Amino acid sequence: MALDRWIALVLLGVCLTYGYAAWFTMDGGLPPFMQRNPIWPSTFPKVLSILGIIACVIILLGLEKSEPKEADIDYRRLGDYHLDQALMLLALMVIYALCLRPVGFLISTSAFLILGSFILGERKWHIMLPVAFIATGTVWYLVQEVLGIYMRPLPGIFGG
Repeated sequence: MALDRWIALVLLGVCLTYGYAAWFTMDGGLPPFMQRNPIWPSTFPKVLSILGIIACVIILLGLEKSEPKEADIDYRRLGDYHLDQALMLLALMVIYALCLRPVGFLISTSAFLILGSFILGERKWHIMLPVAFIATGTVWYLVQEVLGIYMRPLPGIFGG
C-alpha cells in the first residue's frame, strides 16, 4: 500500500475517534436551554469529522488518483527534497509555540513570520518586514478587539 493510503488510514482512525467524541460525548453536559439551539458546540467538530472521513475514504479507495505525474513526491527519494527547510520550519513552530505566552503575541508572531520566510528563501527585507508586522498587528487586533479574546501582546516586563 502506498504511503498516502497509510497516512489516510491513520487519519481515518483519528477522524473516527474525533467523530465519536463529537457525536456521543461532547453534548452530554449541555444545559437544557442550549439543547434546543439549532447549533451546538459540537456542530463544527461533527462536520469536520464527517468531511475528514469522506476525504480519507476517497484516498483509501484511490478515487483521487490520476495518471502519475513528474511532480508527485516520491517517498523513496526524500533526500532529494529540501528536508532541512522543513525540519527548520518544524523546529521554528515548536519554538514559536513555546515563546508565545512569555514573549507575547506581537514579538513572537512577527519573529516567526520573518524567520519562517527567511528559511524559505525570501531575502527582500523591505517587503518581508512590513508584511510580517502588518499581518501580526491585524491578526492581534481582530482577535483582541473584534472577537474579544485576550492575547498578551507584549512580554510582562513591557506591561503586556
